[in-house]
Amino acid sequence: MFASLLRLLSGPEAPKAPDLHLSVAMLLLEAARQDDTFDAAERTMIENLLTSRFGLTHDECVALMEKAQARSAQMVQLHGHTSAIAEAMTPDERIHLIEMLWDVAYADNVLDPEEDLLIRRIAGLIYVSDRDRVLARQRALARRGATS
Repeated sequence: MFASLLRLLSGPEAPKAPDLHLSVAMLLLEAARQDDTFDAAERTMIENLLTSRFGLTHDECVALMEKAQARSAQMVQLHGHTSAIAEAMTPDERIHLIEMLWDVAYADNVLDPEEDLLIRRIAGLIYVSDRDRVLARQRALARRGATS
């Protein structure tokens, strides 16, 4: 109790730098869970996206996914993660993140309305325009050989 009081009186702690990899992983997991299922195709897609985007080894990716899953279970809002992403990523990187989210949403070959809504929300929070969001979706679909 005294330690907490001393910490409070000694002033604010320096804010912890956001872990960009963790924030991205958490958003990708959140997109996968929007349809109330998190299947092997979605997990594989997320692992592939994280590995290629951040140059992670398999073990690093597994550790990141475990940490993201644990944190995601406690997450009540997206804002902390999206604001860190908006500040740390370039506009092109943010558009690429939206494209990654579309890849996850379509990993099970079905776009759930909740997935679509989440991606719209995230795009707005990280300052990706509607036009860029739609173009990112089209690129994700083109890779899958689909349209619409």
